[in-house]
Amino acid sequence: MTAAAVGLSHSPLIGKNDPAPDVLARVDQAVSAAKDFIRDFDPELVVLYAPDHYNGFFYKEMPPFCLATEAHAVGDFDSAAGQLSVDTGAAKLIAKGVLDRGVDLTISARMIVDHGFAQPLETLFGGIDRVPVVPVFVNGVATPLGPMSRVQALGTAIGRAADELDLRVLYLASGGLSHDPPVPVLDGAPPRVADALIEGHAPTPEQRAKGELRVVQAGRDYVAGTSTMTPINQEWDNRLLDLLEQNRLGEFASWPVDWMGEQGGGSAHEVRTWLAAYASLAAGGPFDLKYRFYEAIPAWIAGFSVTTALRQ
Repeated sequence: MTAAAVGLSHSPLIGKNDPAPDVLARVDQAVSAAKDFIRDFDPELVVLYAPDHYNGFFYKEMPPFCLATEAHAVGDFDSAAGQLSVDTGAAKLIAKGVLDRGVDLTISARMIVDHGFAQPLETLFGGIDRVPVVPVFVNGVATPLGPMSRVQALGTAIGRAADELDLRVLYLASGGLSHDPPVPVLDGAPPRVADALIEGHAPTPEQRAKGELRVVQAGRDYVAGTSTMTPINQEWDNRLLDLLEQNRLGEFASWPVDWMGEQGGGSAHEVRTWLAAYASLAAGGPFDLKYRFYEAIPAWIAGFSVTTALRQ
């Protein structure tokens, strides 16, 4: 069965706090390479692994993983809003296959997703409704976080279940590498913030706009060197990419949870989506990394990467 994978970093600051033109040109070239790869592969189904930023998942019930049989994007940070083209039949079969393989998985019949899901679909396919997709939420922000080995187990189970569909499947990972944006945390939060993180009250347009402006300003402070956020860790990022390129997923999956945050910042656990996607690809055999791009982009508060891979 033919399968492929693409990793693509996202950032809410794309188009708002952009880096120098030469950096943008390199990113555009990398994205074009990924789009060419996808066009040549011609996927019949995309399994999209992405995090959430307290737009769809909250502490009232916070699963480590959740697969959607239907999904709607909220449209934050100017990303597209509306229904994703979820392949409900494929989603249900994959979910059953994962559970049959002994991996616990939450199912959502009405998942709410944000720019983490919408950006890669818009960037690579031209819209959130252009390709049959199975969205899979992977928690990378809300503590406590489970061991990386469970992420590998999830990806492997999904890969084996998807192989039974007899389709050309693209596993798509959405997430920054090392980055430390101003994401709220529950521990020590004032009552109003804590209630929002737990109950998930939808913000008013004014509240959402105010929150997005705070993120934009944080990006500007980061570039100016006046921020206390953890610096982008290029060595850590490239070590991760080396392990992917060398098919050494077991080493990636053994990384300690607390160490990852220390090395890569508060949102470095978005790399869980990368492990899940590549574990899905590796479930059917070794893979070749066909393309690898990396650049530290402070304006986007992210170690930014694009990769493509094809199963051997």
